[in-house]
Amino acid sequence: MSDQKNQTPTTGLQRETARRKAQDHFAAAEKRDTEVRQEIARQAAATAAQTAKLRALRLAKEEADRLAAPPPAPAPKTRKKRSV
Repeated sequence: MSDQKNQTPTTGLQRETARRKAQDHFAAAEKRDTEVRQEIARQAAATAAQTAKLRALRLAKEEADRLAAPPPAPAPKTRKKRSV
């Protein structure tokens, strides 16, 4: 019986306070998750833009090198030997 006397019954106010604290905790965690996802998306977009820029520069250089290079020499013609 002493256990029941020492325990205080949970009031509606205490339950509401506990619920509000839990909701605040989960809302803060969700906000952090959203911010992290946004940062990851920003970094991915920056990486994609940098990759596209570097690819365009590489393709332009390859084209300039191709145009500046002398044309390849024609392959030598070989004659077939006739067997007599």
